[in-house]
Amino acid sequence: MFIDQARIYVKSGDGGDGVVRFRREKYVPAGGPAGGDGGRGGSIYFVVDEGLSTLVDFRYRRKFVASPGQAGQSKKMAGKDGEDLEIRVPPGTLVKDGETGNVLLDLTVPNSRVLALPGGRGGRGNPHFTTATRQAPSFAERGEPGQELWLQLELKLLADVGLVGYPNVGKSTLLSVVSAARPKVANYPFTTLTPNLGVVSLEPGHAFVIADIPGLIEGAHKGVGLGMEFLRHIERTRLILHLVDAAGIEGRDPVQDYAKINQELRLYSEELADCPQILVANKVDLPESQENLGRLEKLAKANNQEFFMISAATSQGTAALMRRADQLVREMKQADPKVGQVQQLILPKDDTPPVDEYTIVRDNEDYVVQGAGLDRLLRRLDLNNPETIAYLQNLFEKIGLYKTLSEMEVPEGATVRLGELEFEYME
Repeated sequence: MFIDQARIYVKSGDGGDGVVRFRREKYVPAGGPAGGDGGRGGSIYFVVDEGLSTLVDFRYRRKFVASPGQAGQSKKMAGKDGEDLEIRVPPGTLVKDGETGNVLLDLTVPNSRVLALPGGRGGRGNPHFTTATRQAPSFAERGEPGQELWLQLELKLLADVGLVGYPNVGKSTLLSVVSAARPKVANYPFTTLTPNLGVVSLEPGHAFVIADIPGLIEGAHKGVGLGMEFLRHIERTRLILHLVDAAGIEGRDPVQDYAKINQELRLYSEELADCPQILVANKVDLPESQENLGRLEKLAKANNQEFFMISAATSQGTAALMRRADQLVREMKQADPKVGQVQQLILPKDDTPPVDEYTIVRDNEDYVVQGAGLDRLLRRLDLNNPETIAYLQNLFEKIGLYKTLSEMEVPEGATVRLGELEFEYME
């Protein structure tokens, strides 16, 4: 079954909690703090697997959650990191934000392994909070939660050359002649129901991938026929072989067919319409083709395109066509500096500012302290622990929060809010 779209949920692992522990050692007051840090949560990776060709596996599994980091242990031993989770996808998979549709990843390089979501940081154990006056802290940090996203996966086949044309013009026959692919071939509309890929090997070091794109007819960009489902698969192609039935044996005019197919390509994507094309007149072994060959050659010249005459059924002219396609593909690859590059996930970087960067705004009678660094710290602390509150009071003094409130002439008894923490301001 050919599945080329899927929606999945991914979540990296939560960080493990730091712990409060003390050494049980003779002559050491209170044993000394010895709580270990929590382990980092497992990260989510995408791996490009050449052995896969569809997204069918995602029909049966849509949620991917990495394992959490373990809590710290005694003797300052850190908790075990969560195990990373790999999501294997076929080459050519686009990863989009499930909400905005923005492209996050373009996975084209075989065997590449790309970080999608990093695991949550582990919390710090109580030894991190010792000071000259607090030598046995009884609080620690919680681990940070992992990140989560809904993602839309779309497969765009990695074909160098795409075959386009009306049904029954001979695309599948040509593919079967020039490669080892064995597509279904018969004389009725939409014989080919899924894209077929083949590898054309001409000589050592000279090979390219060719794709037969099914169901492209007038109105395809609106969903008529099957074309809308598969047009995305020729967006990556470097060269289009535009096949027409030169004999017009089904009563259609090949010149009109050419114009209609190109109109569909343009309505779907201007970039796709501008892709280099070779106009290929097929079925030239039939006598009916002779009256159209001159018209088609003029059409190709008018559009600044090369023109080839072939018979896929008898292999006439197919070798020359494939040699020319190979030459053009190699030239395009040499001119494209992006070939073989791994694109990294476009997610906000972990650039949380330090705790001493904040602003204070009025909210009716309250004063609200806003700062991403402070918010992040508060989420990781147990605000019900008296020692935690004492630690925060010292921190606020150190970063100048109380001084700033005083300079703002905040009245005594006013409520100051920092996330879930509230306190009354006193000079």
